This record gives sequence, structure tokens and C-alpha cells, in this order.
Amino acid sequence: MRIITANLNGIRSAQKKGFFDWMATTNADVVCVQELKAQESDLTDEMRAPAGYTGHFSFAVEKGYSGVGIYTKQSPSVLRHTLDHPIFDTEGRYVEADFGNYTVVSLYLPSASSRNPEEQVIKQQKKDEALRVFAEHMQSLKASGRSVIICGDWNIAHTEKDIKNAKGNKNSSGFLPHERQWMTDRFDGDGWVDIFRSLYPDEEALGYSWWSNMPGVFAKNVGWRLDYHVTTEDIGKRSRAAFVYKDVRFSDHSPVVVDYSD
Repeated sequence: MRIITANLNGIRSAQKKGFFDWMATTNADVVCVQELKAQESDLTDEMRAPAGYTGHFSFAVEKGYSGVGIYTKQSPSVLRHTLDHPIFDTEGRYVEADFGNYTVVSLYLPSASSRNPEEQVIKQQKKDEALRVFAEHMQSLKASGRSVIICGDWNIAHTEKDIKNAKGNKNSSGFLPHERQWMTDRFDGDGWVDIFRSLYPDEEALGYSWWSNMPGVFAKNVGWRLDYHVTTEDIGKRSRAAFVYKDVRFSDHSPVVVDYSD
């Protein structure tokens, strides 16, 4: 079973850059996408149902903002688009699909980055609220007894291994101590598995999945690992390989591909 997560930073832009052509070559069973920046009416037939797949989406109320989706070959038995909280439900940050005894989630947690200090405080408060809500939901997912794979842009680099310039970003949203502790609590406290790190505990730059668009940053691999596969322990034991696809750039993020045994 191959599952891919990719922040598209605009599905229309990613389509023009060949994302769906590449997706057709991957032999993926499920592809989770984030930051669609589109409404349902904006989607072309290819975006809705690329060859061999059907898309299931959650759109933001605000145009050109957020939005997530899951492309599947197999029809889900159950779909869920809401968490009964406006940060997720009105901003298109969550979609969940059940297949047999396992569940796949496409997630887009908020970013709090801003050059305006006052705006950043407000955005960070919103992000922290989203983290609180999602931690509770993760507990519910685990309590369900199902095998769960949460894919997406978590907007947090967990450890110094997950960011090129740890020292220079110690006060940056996405690498703040309490955000990193939140991730640690999910893994060490609640028993969730960070698939890439479980497979490659000592690899640093190999796992970066986001780079600023500033000149030279991607070429020098000055990146952050923001895109994760996070799973229940049973699925974690079935992970076999993972890689970040960087041969073609579809957005400022790169797809993270994980292979699981049946």
C-alpha cells in the first residue's frame, strides 16, 4: 500500500506544473492533498477524478484559501469532513475516509507566520487552539480501535533534525518550544508514530519537505520538515520505506511518499 501526502499550495497551480501527470505514475493507493486554494466550482474534471482516482474534498468558506482532499482508488465506506470546530470546519482543514478497518486523514493545520507582530499573535492563538482541538480528536481516533494514518501539513518542525537552521528559528512559529512539545506529547505520550522518523531516525536533510521561495534556498536544501505521515502503532509497524519526491517541484512543499506492507 502506497500513500502520498502533498501540500499543493494551489491545486490549479500544481496542475499546471504537472502534479496529476506525476501522480498517475506513482501507483499510489491514496493521495492526500492540502492547501487547494480553490472552491468546488473551480475544479476541472481532472482535479475531481484523475485517471483511476476519485477525489473527496473539504473546502474553505473563504475563496482562494486552505482546503484539503483525499484521492482514492477504492471507494471509502465512510467520509467525514468536520470536527465540529470552526477552525477546521469553515476553513477546509480536515477530511477523513474509512476503508475496511483503517482510516486515512488529510490534515492542514494552521500556520501562524506573519511579518506583522500583532497579526502573528492572533494567528498563533488560533493555531494553538487548533492544536488543542486536534489533540483531543487524535485521542478519539485512537480510542476507536481502528488503524489510522494522518497525512498532511502539520506546520511544525518537531526537532532540530527537522529544520536546517534550528538556532535561527528558535523563536519562529512552526518551531516554537510549545509546538514542538505538542508533537512530542503525541508521539511519546500518546503513542502515535512519526513514520519518516521511525524509519530514518538519524537522517536530517533527507526529510525536509518545505522550502522558502527565496532564491537559492531549495538548491541549498535550507528546508523544514512540515509534512508528516502519523499513524497508530499497528500501521507504523507496517511501514517499509519513505521518501520526499523532489525531482519536480509542484509547490513550495514536496510530496512525501510512504510504502506500507499489506
